[in-house]
Amino acid sequence: MDRTDRSIINLLGADARRSLADIGAAVGLSPSAVNERVRKLQATGVIRRFTVEVSHRALDESVLVFAQVLLAPEADEDAFRRAMARHPDVLECHHVSGRWSYLLKLRFAVLGDVEPFLGELKRDGHMAASETSIALSTVRERSFRDDGGL
Repeated sequence: MDRTDRSIINLLGADARRSLADIGAAVGLSPSAVNERVRKLQATGVIRRFTVEVSHRALDESVLVFAQVLLAPEADEDAFRRAMARHPDVLECHHVSGRWSYLLKLRFAVLGDVEPFLGELKRDGHMAASETSIALSTVRERSFRDDGGL
């Protein structure tokens, strides 16, 4: 992957609907050359999918929560991972180092929805302890590293 590929990724990351001609003009390639590079980036797994960025407030999901979870000693870790992978409130689930087992990024309509979610983890035998943080505001949120095409 070269500097041009990175520039294409950054342009698509900012606007996945950007035309091949527009991207080509920005990186000095023809639309067909851009298309070929995008296809190769997809084939090699660098670009996994094209998606949209939504307004969580418009979707009535304005409460952003980060929960650190310590799995219970008797917890079935595979079952926990499967449950988090399919749970609609879980945006991200990361196995982490340190005291906690997992870090979850969650979205809810109201703050009162956090407690039932945590109760579900306890009831299902997954969680021994947790610590939650509520995001008061978001300064920056991205899904990829934008290095300006470097």
